[in-house]
Order: sequence, then C-alpha cells, then structure tokens
Amino acid sequence: MGLENIIVDGISAQHPYGAVLAAELSKQANLLSTHPKIVFVPKQKILGKYNEEYGNRLFLLEYETNSHGNWTTFKNVIEIIATDDLQELKVDYGKNISIDKPTLIRARLFDFLIGDWDRHAKQWGWMVQKENEKYRAIPIAGDRDNAFFKTEGVIPTILSNENIVPELRPFTKEIEYMPGLVYPFDRYFLYRTSDSLFVMEAQNLQQLLTDNVLQEALRVWPKEISHLDGQEIIEKIKAGREHLVEYAKEFKRIIDEQGLLNEPLKGSKNLNLPDHLIKCFDCN
Repeated sequence: MGLENIIVDGISAQHPYGAVLAAELSKQANLLSTHPKIVFVPKQKILGKYNEEYGNRLFLLEYETNSHGNWTTFKNVIEIIATDDLQELKVDYGKNISIDKPTLIRARLFDFLIGDWDRHAKQWGWMVQKENEKYRAIPIAGDRDNAFFKTEGVIPTILSNENIVPELRPFTKEIEYMPGLVYPFDRYFLYRTSDSLFVMEAQNLQQLLTDNVLQEALRVWPKEISHLDGQEIIEKIKAGREHLVEYAKEFKRIIDEQGLLNEPLKGSKNLNLPDHLIKCFDCN
C-alpha cells in the first residue's frame, strides 16, 4: 500500500463535522473552544490562480489557540498563548501565574467522552487573565479533527492496536486502553493534583451533559449528517458518561504511576527555559 493510500485511509477515520459538534458540547460543558465552523467557498474570479484548487470546496475555519487578540467573551484577558509560551511565563512569573486545574481536568475528561485521542501539548492554547498582579491561564482545546474518531479503515485499525500506536484510541462505548490516552502534557500540568478534584470534575461533567443537552447539541449539524451517525455518537457519549468517575480515577492513577517528566514537552525543546528540566508546572 502506497503512502497516498495510507494517508487517505487515515483521514477517512476522522469525522468531517466532528469539530463543530465538539465545540457545541464544549460550550455546554463550560469549556472554551476555538469556535470552528464549516464554510463553502464557491468558484469565483477573486480566487485567481487558486480557483481550480480551492473553489467549490468545504473548509473548516476556527480561531487560533495562539493569538495576541482576545476573541473570547472574557474580560481581563492579556493574550491567548500556546503551551510553550505558558512554560516561559511560568519561568518568568513563578508562583504569580497558575492554571485553572479544575477546568483542565474537565477538559481532559471531556476528550475521553468524545473520543479525541490526539491531545498532546501543541493541541492546546491558554487564555491568560490578569487580576491584582496575578495571572491565571485557562485551557483552550484546539485542533478537534480526531473527535469521534473511527477505526474502520485498514490502516487505522492496525495502528490502533495498543502495542503499535497506544495513543490512537477509537471512539467506542468503553475506553479499552487508558494508558494510551495519558500524555506528558497531563503529567506536566496535573501531577500534583488531588484525587478528589478528578472525581469532582467527572461528576460535574455528568451533570452538565444531560441526555437533553446531548440531543440538542446535534442541531448544529445539518440533518443529513445527523441522520447518518448522530444517534450512534450520542449513545457512545452516554455510555462513557456513566463510567466517567471510574475513568477519572484511572486517569489520575496512571498520571501518578508514570510520574514526573524525564524530557521536555512536545514543541518546547527550543524554548528559553533553564538548563535543568522543569518536570511539572508546579515544580520549583
């Protein structure tokens, strides 16, 4: 099988409208999103030489998770930055900057519910707020192209074997291999966090994402898309929701088991950081 076929087979496992539904559910879960929307660009003279390649196609538009402007509705926002920039801010401001851990835990548990397995450090942005000379960073999940990920293609099915690519987890009613979903990102930001906070945010999500909320969220999809697999997706989310406290406990256990980092986070090797490795966000 050639590389082109492998790429096409892999993309076919992604849900083309997944990011839009994920954003609507994020809103209901009190989580920030990049507000993705699907637009159609017709062929037109203004596209010039790009008309043939880009005309009459669908595109996904969303805000960047690294932006000097504030595209959120929150106040006192200094900027929206990437994870690597947040690491540098931590070096500069020390204890005067913190992250919203409850929201981050809720966001990661939400990832489990929607089957979004690709959540490494570069997939996140942070909305930084300032109040009384203190800074707080709130996570923003970006790049939702793997939400509701299916492994129906030949290559995705093979790769999703836990012994081959353990982090590639299909969207199913049950999480079959939690260790594959725990990233260095989680260990860096959540290692020194109480067990009770994980349980509390799991229960919070269970209360926020009710059956009615899930059903209403499907309205963001065209009926033609919703009729294809909308109910199947909702049923899988419901099944995951029922086991969410159990998943939260296992998530925390694996973070503790894997321990502190022994190498820099993805995308942070060229940062202006101290020579010694900073093993977690709250480590001195």
